[in-house]
Order: sequence, then C-alpha cells, then structure tokens
Amino acid sequence: MSGFVEKPEPVEVSGLTHLHTGKVRDLYRNGAGELVMVASDRMSAYDWVLPTEIPDKGRVLTQLSLWWFDQLSDLVPNHVLSTELPAGAPADWAGRTLICKALDMVPVECVARGYLTGSGLAEYEASRTVCGLALPEGLTDGSELPAPIFTPATKAAVGDHDENVSYEEVARQVGAETAALLRQTTLAVYSRARDIARERGIILADTKFEFGFEGSALILADEVLTPDSSRFWPADQWQPGRAQPSYDKQFVRDWLTSPASGWDRRSEQPPPALPREIVDATRAKYLEAYELLTGKSWSDSF
Repeated sequence: MSGFVEKPEPVEVSGLTHLHTGKVRDLYRNGAGELVMVASDRMSAYDWVLPTEIPDKGRVLTQLSLWWFDQLSDLVPNHVLSTELPAGAPADWAGRTLICKALDMVPVECVARGYLTGSGLAEYEASRTVCGLALPEGLTDGSELPAPIFTPATKAAVGDHDENVSYEEVARQVGAETAALLRQTTLAVYSRARDIARERGIILADTKFEFGFEGSALILADEVLTPDSSRFWPADQWQPGRAQPSYDKQFVRDWLTSPASGWDRRSEQPPPALPREIVDATRAKYLEAYELLTGKSWSDSF
C-alpha cells in the first residue's frame, strides 16, 4: 500500500478543468486547450506523498526548471508557453505555475546516469550491469562511470514505483527510431547540464527527463534538473565508497528510515508527519541548490 497519506482536493478555478493530481503537480486545461501545471509544496518519498509540505518547494522546482530550460534551449525545445497566472487563480499559484503545450507524451522516464548510486548501484552489485548495460569491475557507491549512460524506466502512477527497463524494451514500446532519439537527446542534455553544474561546484550524479511530441518534434516537458528529479552532490565533498551528501530530499529519506520516525517502510502503514527541523533542513537544501546553480538569491526572487 502506498500513495497519498492525505490526498488534497483540487483547487477549482473558473475557466480551468482539473485533469490530474500528481505526487507534486496539479494539471489543468484552459479554454485554449493548453495545460496549466501547478507545482505544489508536496513531498514524496518511498512511493508515498507525505502529509507534510516543504514551504517554497514548488516555486523552487518551477523557477529552477525555467532557468534550465533557458540553458538547454539550443539543444531541445521545451513545453513552456507562458508563466502568466491564469485569471482567477489563487495568489499562492504565483511563481509555481506554467502554461504549457499539450503534448503526446512518451510513456518512458528518460534517466541519465553519470555516477553509480541508488537503484543502479543495487543492480550493479548483483550483476555488474545497470539496465542491462555492462559496467567495469571495481565501481562502488558514488563512482563516476566511464561515460554517461541512458537507463530508462517505466512511468508509474502515484503510489507505484518506477521500474528500470532495458533500451530494447523502450524500443519495443515506442519504436526503434524514437528510442534512439530519446537516448541521444537525454545524454546530450545531461552532458550539458553536468558541465554547467560542475562549474558551480555541483556534481549532477543522475537525472530523469520526460519528453513528448508536438507533431514530429521532440519536446522537453514537465520539470527539468531539479532536486526532485536529480541527484545533486557538493563536488568538494564527493568521496566514492559511501553515500554522498546531497541537495535534495535525502534529509527526508534518512529521517523516515531512522528509529526517530518510528516508521517501517516495509509495513502497510503510511509514513508520519515530518518534524520541523527536517522540513527546515530540506527547504534549506532546495534553496541552496537553486542559488548555487542559478547564481541568484532566493530572497531576491520572491
């Protein structure tokens, strides 16, 4: 059992039709047929959407995605049409709302890995492969890979877990030509972002992208290169052979699996509310990632 601990009721806005409540984002359609994507402050971990929100998280995800879309615009077009707040929308939507193209979405999470950790590490330790790709001996948690690799996953519903799949399975699902385009674009975008992040003292260990088609054109969609969709590590603290410090929800994961939370993730019980110190520490890491990457002060942004 997993999913929402407390599923929120969608906000009703005149002129907008609610389509979907996701782990973090709420999707609407406006009268022109465009998508209105609102990033909430919800936090997900271990396939649960937690009962505690992280203040400003949705704005960080939105503003950082916009910054990255600008950095990547010469590599791949994106789905953003406008950041203008829809008429009648609540004031809290400011800074967290995007008007986007309605695309024919590809049913694949396009994951790029430059370093070994997470589910990739677990597979490597069992078989010396990641998504069926053979890797050399001697790698450990946090090791840099010889070259970035494309390790796709299925897109799961809220409460379900994304499952790594082989490139061959992606080709079977979407066709060989589309699969090749997804791999090429994913690795090109990852490589550009990795280099930009490295200049700012951050290692981009891995990340996931979502793509859709507008006609025959591949479009980068959803969020991009945020602490929710990526692993960001401080470069000056990188040390293979152990778990790395990070600019993401690791504070939340660590607390949930600690004795302090009293929660057994293998049980069917929902996770508890987060204590204030974990909320504050997580918020601080998200803001730090935003400021280091963009060079902007969060206090000057809103």
